[in-house]
Amino acid sequence: MKKTKNIIWIIALILVIILIGAIAFGYYKNATNEVKNPVATMEVEGFGTVKIELYPDKAPQTVSNFITLANRGFYDGLTFHRIVKDFMIQGGDKQGTGSGSATLADLKDDGSDTEYSIKGEFISNGVDNKLKFDEGVVGMARNDYTQQSSSLKEESYNSGSSQFFIMTKNNTSLNGYYTAFGKVIEGMDVVHNIEQVEVKASEDSKESSSSQQEVSTPVNPVKITSIRVETNGVDYGLPETLTPFNYSTWLYKQYGIDPSSLSKEQ
Repeated sequence: MKKTKNIIWIIALILVIILIGAIAFGYYKNATNEVKNPVATMEVEGFGTVKIELYPDKAPQTVSNFITLANRGFYDGLTFHRIVKDFMIQGGDKQGTGSGSATLADLKDDGSDTEYSIKGEFISNGVDNKLKFDEGVVGMARNDYTQQSSSLKEESYNSGSSQFFIMTKNNTSLNGYYTAFGKVIEGMDVVHNIEQVEVKASEDSKESSSSQQEVSTPVNPVKITSIRVETNGVDYGLPETLTPFNYSTWLYKQYGIDPSSLSKEQ
């Protein structure tokens, strides 16, 4: 009888050990199967490779937009058109001037040539994205129409499209007002080398007084050879697009001028 009880206890102990092992294995499997963040690899002609970790949990629309454009080849051959030392380097404009945006055709095969924008994902725009603009952080560029009218805050916040920038130094003034959606994890030395290129006054600022001119246009183009994003098998889908604010039309309306009449005169 005693021998039978011992056998039962041994069997019970074995079952407990097996159960604990199964639970432990389950936790291990879940931990090792955690979805890794997507990583963008950017090749810059004459400078090298930059790798950027993207944060879809912080800025899902911005990340899906960037991934789609990058993997469709949108950024291939574009430039870093704006470089401000001790601040950031900015690129992703197919016009190469800072005035261009992506179109729906850049996002999908059946898209139109209509330009689009996406929602700004930052605290001031109602999104709980607390990423700070420290050195190496990647942000979405946007327009700031509030310089013309304080009533255009929402239009400004939701005006990002394809242009992005990489911080070369910490800047707290951007925190909560621009979308931070990634960070350089390799190649920050490449970013700093780009930051050192010779620049001249931008075309847009040449008519301004010398004290207001932004000297940020590279004398020699800094070309992005390619950007591709490894998504680790995750489909981040397409971003929700918005109709971009037409500042020119708004400006004309403020003065009672019909934009169509102006185009006919030209």
